[in-house]
Parts: sequence; structure tokens; C-alpha cells
Amino acid sequence: MTATENITQKIQALGDWRGETLAWVRQLIHEADPEIEEEWKWAKPTSPGTPVFSHDGIVCTGETYKQVVKLTFAKGAALPDPHRLFNASLEGNVRRAIDIREGEKPDEAALKALIRAGVAANTAARAAKRKPAKK
Repeated sequence: MTATENITQKIQALGDWRGETLAWVRQLIHEADPEIEEEWKWAKPTSPGTPVFSHDGIVCTGETYKQVVKLTFAKGAALPDPHRLFNASLEGNVRRAIDIREGEKPDEAALKALIRAGVAANTAARAAKRKPAKK
């Protein structure tokens, strides 16, 4: 199956608020950046895998647990978060996460801005790697 098919199947298999929330977040991610690519990573015998949204690198993952849908931003610690959406994984130096509980809906505009900031950070990092070293 393709990554998109895997993500769609996961949403349908959840069949509850977590599936609805993951579908809503997925839609917002694509609205924020139509060029985002869906990937399915880290599948192994003990885990079916994780939805990943990438543009010039991983922007965020969309994990589901019993109590939360977790959006983990790969470079979250470096992203501006004026609306304080990040509420999990705050102790690390790189990643940050947003835990969405049943009945919660983070501000759409703020979430889209965070997605765009993640894409911009990845694009800038990739561009910096491509620049030839100055002599």
C-alpha cells in the first residue's frame, strides 16, 4: 500500500474521535502546504507504522494513542509558537509536540502557521546544505 492508503486505512480503522481528529489535522496540513508529502515510517512487527508529513524533510508525524492524537514536529524547538500550541515534549532541544485530546481543536490558523514554519525551516536547512563552501 502507498503511504496515503496506509494513513487513510488508519483513520478508518480508528473509527472514533482519534480518526476524525487525524483526518482533520491531515486536511489542515495539506491546506497549509499543498506540496506536503505523506509517508509511512517505522513499521515493524511491534508497530504498524506512523503517518509522516514531509516537505524537504519531516515536518511532523501524526501518532494516535488512547487519550491523544499527537503531532510531533521534527524541528519544533526552533519554530515560533506565539499561540503556544506546543504542549508536549517540551523538554527536548529539537522536537516539540501538540497533544490533542477528545473534544479539543487547536486554532486552525495557528496550526497552519506552524506547519508553514516547519516547511520553511526544512527548506532553509536544505538550501544551506546545497550552498558551496566559500573559499
